[in-house]
Amino acid sequence: MLNVRPQPLTRKNFAPFGDVIQIDGSKQFEINSGYTTRVHDLIDIQLGGRGARPQLSFFLGRPRPLEISMLEKHPLGSQAFFPVEEKRWLVVVATEPKAESVHAFWAGGRQGVNYYRDVWHHPLLVLEPQQFVIIDRGGDGHNCDETELDTAVLITTSE
Repeated sequence: MLNVRPQPLTRKNFAPFGDVIQIDGSKQFEINSGYTTRVHDLIDIQLGGRGARPQLSFFLGRPRPLEISMLEKHPLGSQAFFPVEEKRWLVVVATEPKAESVHAFWAGGRQGVNYYRDVWHHPLLVLEPQQFVIIDRGGDGHNCDETELDTAVLITTSE
């Protein structure tokens, strides 16, 4: 088994996999006569395939074992996760579906991610029950490929 220790989630270290969704460091401007600040253009929503449309959902995450044995990817659209509650959670991605290419990130309760199309990632990983807003692709076509890893990966969360 391979051990992977999560690193902090930053725009720079997550860039190969997608977007980090957070207010800090984002483009902002005033609207509505100065009574609202718009935090603008946070993710690149990627849609492909016939009948593609963006959809908004809630996911209600429950804790699961931190042993990673599978990954998934969405070939027809990006998938964004943003926590509703301010709780830390884990993001696990890979450049290819092999244990040695797995990366883990600690996401703060005010950070979300947008997985780009075709980025291998693990399904939602929370340490306690937690709610998320999801933006992803709806429409025709198969948009979830899953694969088993050659070797299991244990996410080591102790500091």
